[in-house]
Amino acid sequence: MFLCPEILFDAGRVPTPCFVLDADRLRANVAVLDQVQQRTGARILLALKGFAAWATFPLLSRFKGTGPLWGACASSVDEARLAREAFGGEVHAFAAAWNAREMAELLPLTDHLVFNSTAQWRQFRPAIAMHNQSRCPDRRIQCGLRINPEHSEGAAAIYDPCAPGSRLGIRRKDFDPTALEGISGLHFHTLCEQNADALQRTLAAVEEKFGPWLSQCRWINMGGGHHITRPDYDLDLLCRLLTDWRDRYQAQIYLEPGEAVALNAGWLTATVLDVVQADMPVAILDLGVPCHMPDVLEMPYRPNVLFLAEDGLPSRAGLPGKQAWTCRLAGKSCLAGDVAGEYSFSAPLLPGQRLAFEDMAIYSMVKTTTFNGLRLPSIGICEADAAGGQGFRLLRQFGYEDFKGRLS
Repeated sequence: MFLCPEILFDAGRVPTPCFVLDADRLRANVAVLDQVQQRTGARILLALKGFAAWATFPLLSRFKGTGPLWGACASSVDEARLAREAFGGEVHAFAAAWNAREMAELLPLTDHLVFNSTAQWRQFRPAIAMHNQSRCPDRRIQCGLRINPEHSEGAAAIYDPCAPGSRLGIRRKDFDPTALEGISGLHFHTLCEQNADALQRTLAAVEEKFGPWLSQCRWINMGGGHHITRPDYDLDLLCRLLTDWRDRYQAQIYLEPGEAVALNAGWLTATVLDVVQADMPVAILDLGVPCHMPDVLEMPYRPNVLFLAEDGLPSRAGLPGKQAWTCRLAGKSCLAGDVAGEYSFSAPLLPGQRLAFEDMAIYSMVKTTTFNGLRLPSIGICEADAAGGQGFRLLRQFGYEDFKGRLS
């Protein structure tokens, strides 16, 4: 049920708060992704907006390590630079808009540049053409347009790129076929933590609105949100869809999952500092929810929590009232809403007791802040050692200079 559980509660080895990555789970996830690549010929890229712990890139990248992934996709210049320097392979970049300074920095870093509007494509096309003249033919930047099929799959509006009013992608009514000269592919993104049936419906919507231009594509990028590594994911349906589009349009297919790469591959450790009484017991932890796991407030969602039960074995906290003692888990910042949720435990929590929030490798790590001057969580990694036990390595700790250096 749990990977690396005893390490999470070993105060002598793992500090708190600390993001603890699971190397073996990362390997298992990318092995599933490679099955998709092998069966379909699709190329899967790591979406750095979801997971960018570069110390793990040798587990993921076929160019900088032993992993199977073909490259990474970036949403900014800094992500593109990290992809080029630390991940290798293909570097794809998309943003809602670029400025001239960013474009100058992107040109030597990227292999694919996707534009959110034909106006941006026309603006930067001359600079890209000039840059490509200095590159070898097989290293020239390929350019694409992001399209919006206006097809939503039920995600919360804040995460739905095709919601009404979305600024992301070109709608059919605004699509200008005369701007396609020099464009080699199309990109679309509609999903968020969804199964292959949602992709199937998306592909039908894309064909309905943009079918006449798909056959002109050298490549088609189906974006992210594919929850490929979760247990109930329909891999067979995904592979049929990808193979069908590859054969029908004679195009290289790309996927950009972020969560699927590091799904269930990390925790955030915490220590109970105090238990105070409000409407119910409130356990105050040595972290801040808005600082260290902001998606709990933004989505919102309720992460699973591990604790050591009376028998000394890891156990999962329950819904309120399901176990003997219910409390609210809260952070130490001054934000009144610094609360992770309400949980029940087999016994009252005590100061000094450790907890571990599950599935914290994705998005939480890339979104952390130093609000209130709270220090960023340490980063560590665990994996099986030669003797079959669990080893832990501390990768990074943060201090005052990390807080001070970003403010002026």
